[in-house]
Amino acid sequence: MEEKKTSLLYIVSRIISDFFNPLVSLVIYFVYFSIQNYTFKEAFTHFLPILLITILPVIIWIVWNVKTGRYTNMDVSNRVQRKTLYIFIAVCIVSYLTFNYIKNGFIDFVMLFILILLFALQFSNLYIKSSMHTAFNIFVSALFFAFDVKIGFAWLGIAILVGITRVILKRHTVKEVFMGAGIAVLVSFIYLYCNNKYQRNDIPTEVIPVETTIK
Repeated sequence: MEEKKTSLLYIVSRIISDFFNPLVSLVIYFVYFSIQNYTFKEAFTHFLPILLITILPVIIWIVWNVKTGRYTNMDVSNRVQRKTLYIFIAVCIVSYLTFNYIKNGFIDFVMLFILILLFALQFSNLYIKSSMHTAFNIFVSALFFAFDVKIGFAWLGIAILVGITRVILKRHTVKEVFMGAGIAVLVSFIYLYCNNKYQRNDIPTEVIPVETTIK
């Protein structure tokens, strides 16, 4: 009976962990934010470059490396293997930031801080394999919190739940989950501070989307 309970716990943890992986959580945020702030055409135009330049290339990169045996699993839970993943994601984000700046004339605030979070996790990875799942879900909660406090707190609960599942699945130790959470909290605090400071000194939130705050 105990074994069945443990197996059920593992299955549920796997479902939660797989669904709320960093890419899916970020996509949910971008889609929700676009629906709330843009027309369908504007949302499509805004999200398509993010999808084509960052999200799809990262998915293809991970799948290809798993199939060729360079990565052990889709989570890329191996500390050494993560080095190339971090580099590839950073290249994709920098490419998007460059494209967006040339096309629209501003730096995408959210993507910039995703890059900062990535660099922080990469640095941490030199010493300890911080949980990307936990870190990115905490940051997504900060993104939601910037324009909807209730959703922000709800997603923070999801981030905590995801952190627990990473330990249950033995993808990370408790220390690694807390390290990822700590890094994300610090980056999220800086993001919210900078975002709120800009909004107080310039144009109200309802006029300028969060993604377009640095010009």
